[in-house]
Amino acid sequence: MQQHCYRQSLRILTVMMVFWLLVSGAGAAIYGTAAAAAKGAQTQQSSLIDAVLVTDISNSMNTSDKDKVGNEAMKMFIDMLSARGDKVGIVGYTDKVQREKALLEIKSPQDKQDLKDFIDGLDRGPYTDIAVGVEEAVKVLQNGAEPGHEPMIVLLADGNNDLNKKAGQSQSESDQKLGEAVKEAKTAGIPIYTIGLNADGKLNKAPLEDLANQTGAKSFSTSSADDLPQILSEIFASHLKLKIVPIKSMTGTGSFQEVTVNVPNASVLEANISIMSSKPIVAELVNPSGGKVGIPSKAVLLSKSKSYSLIKLLTPVEGDWKLRVKGAAKDKIDINLIFNYDLKLEMDQIASKSYNPGDEVKIGAYLTSNGQKLPNDELYKTMNAVLIVKDIDSGDTKQIKLNSTGDRFEGKFSFSKAHDYELKVRAEDKSFYRESAPVKLSAKGNAGGKAAGTTGPKAGEEKPFPWLVVAGSAIALAVIAAVAYFIASAVKKANLGFVGQIVIEIRDENTNEKSFPQYKKLTAFKGKFNLHQLLQLAPELKETEKIVFTPAKGDRITLRNASDAPIEKSGRVIDAAAGLELKSGDRVSLSLQHIDKTIFIEYLV
Repeated sequence: MQQHCYRQSLRILTVMMVFWLLVSGAGAAIYGTAAAAAKGAQTQQSSLIDAVLVTDISNSMNTSDKDKVGNEAMKMFIDMLSARGDKVGIVGYTDKVQREKALLEIKSPQDKQDLKDFIDGLDRGPYTDIAVGVEEAVKVLQNGAEPGHEPMIVLLADGNNDLNKKAGQSQSESDQKLGEAVKEAKTAGIPIYTIGLNADGKLNKAPLEDLANQTGAKSFSTSSADDLPQILSEIFASHLKLKIVPIKSMTGTGSFQEVTVNVPNASVLEANISIMSSKPIVAELVNPSGGKVGIPSKAVLLSKSKSYSLIKLLTPVEGDWKLRVKGAAKDKIDINLIFNYDLKLEMDQIASKSYNPGDEVKIGAYLTSNGQKLPNDELYKTMNAVLIVKDIDSGDTKQIKLNSTGDRFEGKFSFSKAHDYELKVRAEDKSFYRESAPVKLSAKGNAGGKAAGTTGPKAGEEKPFPWLVVAGSAIALAVIAAVAYFIASAVKKANLGFVGQIVIEIRDENTNEKSFPQYKKLTAFKGKFNLHQLLQLAPELKETEKIVFTPAKGDRITLRNASDAPIEKSGRVIDAAAGLELKSGDRVSLSLQHIDKTIFIEYLV
């Protein structure tokens, strides 16, 4: 009984101390640090994307896209993507989904070719309903998008519906379905870029522009493949914050003509050079050292279609590259250049979070590449920077111009009202931009001090039990240190990251067919995740949500199994309830109990 009372008292004391910490300034500071760390992890940007290409393949496209510019656009979009890591899905629709390819992760040139072969195999059919294509694309991204990737939809259509009256589908019903799909896309942060195809002059721009505007994207139109580099460049620049460098068009002479491609610094991850020509061209490439570079070669990729050639330079060295192009006489040649920068914009740390109206705070921001501050660079000369200030209380937003000092941006901001504010810096030039992570500050004065209306001992008044003040302070400091340690440990554990990837294969025990391997990168997860998340939350695989992974030391992961599905390793059933540590190359399987499927898992670093 005494032991029970002791434990009960200890629990009560512990709860009281934790409660006291949370309502005190110390507890608020600890909680704020944890929240800031979590938010910081969420705001990390990634240049990888998950895109669904949606194309109208109804018979009306025989006139509005007689040259299949839409197909060329989709293939060029795929070729412009990074060499590996991006994911692409394809939806071909009429008044129903005719053909669909789920999100495929690009790991090799063959993956890109598989996607382009799928596009070439699309056939056309009767009727059109834009809502069907957009609705399916949103579902594909909701079910298969990778954590940390940037989702997007690119819709290629003429903007006209041709509904099947026998099916009983009305235009108002189609509009309602489209509105619901757009609402879901907005909620999920999925922009819908549109390319209107107008070979027959019957393009209906309004619905396509409305789709793009509602989701924060852009709308374009074309009747010629010649426009594709500029359109796709703008889509890439807008969505992935890339830099476009225009290069003048030329007319072929039948001899080599030279173009200079300047790689401004070592922050360029990739450079896409698109060459549009209706007739075959020959291209040669010379690096800044004067050496001829093979096309293709280890660091130079080449993609071709009937209307374009695309040269991708991987991590090109800084300096002037020479591109020599030989085209047919009198044939127009358009060249576009897109830079993919490994750049982030970071703000100087602001020491205080609490101010009074009239106070002034200094603002500084700088570019980083691969985690290192970018030195004095030409980029600072071409970029303009502003401080974006949002008054959280009123909702008002204003911009304050910042000055470039050669290797950073600087400025000042004064608090005008006793409100809470959100600050971030945006730096941009003509074709790309970067934004810093937002910082929240308060100008409500002594927000952390004593609340109005509270009372305490008056000046000169003797405090009861003065020894409690001294002892209490010592105990409080000890408690704060202990609780801070445990909270910090918990925060660190919750934010511990993963490395490597998990390869998943699923075998149907009724047909003995096994799915293609799915490669799931783990770097986007923090603390823990479950297998159900990797399986795109498929309802029939719900029992896998009780199989949880956490990071372990030495680039390993720990699998804990709280489901009824047995885990096997090397043909033996393993009890993983307490945790099974996996190193690179380890492979396990689990037999699901609710459906006849076996899941094979391999961990790779």
